Amino acid sequence: MFKRLLYQIPAWLQWFYRGVMWRGEAATPIVYITFDDGPIPEVTPRILDILREKNVHATFFLVGDNVAKYPHLYQRILTSGHRVGNHTFHHIKGWRTGTDAYLADVEHCNKVLGYGAGKPPLFRPPYGRIRTSQKVRLLRRGYKLVLWDVLTHDYNKSYTPELMLDIVKRYTRPGSIIVFHDSLKSGDRMLATLPKVIDYLRAQGYIFDTL
Repeated sequence: MFKRLLYQIPAWLQWFYRGVMWRGEAATPIVYITFDDGPIPEVTPRILDILREKNVHATFFLVGDNVAKYPHLYQRILTSGHRVGNHTFHHIKGWRTGTDAYLADVEHCNKVLGYGAGKPPLFRPPYGRIRTSQKVRLLRRGYKLVLWDVLTHDYNKSYTPELMLDIVKRYTRPGSIIVFHDSLKSGDRMLATLPKVIDYLRAQGYIFDTL
């Protein structure tokens, strides 16, 4: 059970995060590939090249500060047909940040993403953790909070591409939301794993979609 918790949060534990999306509809073999923390010039273009070559659309949860620094990468994500979500402006830790300050940082990211008032995008809290008060207020403002069904651990130096592919093979199911990281820390391992994951899932009959 403990090992499974590393890669996939069971339904009974998801209850504590009610109102948050962990997995998509499971009626059809759809899978959602997502990327956190970008965009950055060292990694994002290579992700986009792989996705284009494999004809896959994904969802990017973006850090507002990175979008402000690299607007051309943000535009490339959009023009490539991918969906974007909010990952705060400064990639802040919700459990160490007051609720008002946290929401202000989220709204700052919203402005950089170009979402006006009344049009909140998808939101994923950095590190997958958020205070209940923050969650409640974001939901009241209309945000769709998204976590994940399969965690690849691409940020962990001890995880090889082979191990990450095995995680996907073991835990992916219809509706799964798979999380990778668009970051320097994860870049090489993630980029080596991503094409293999896409090829494997496609061979199993999965269809790729955005959230």
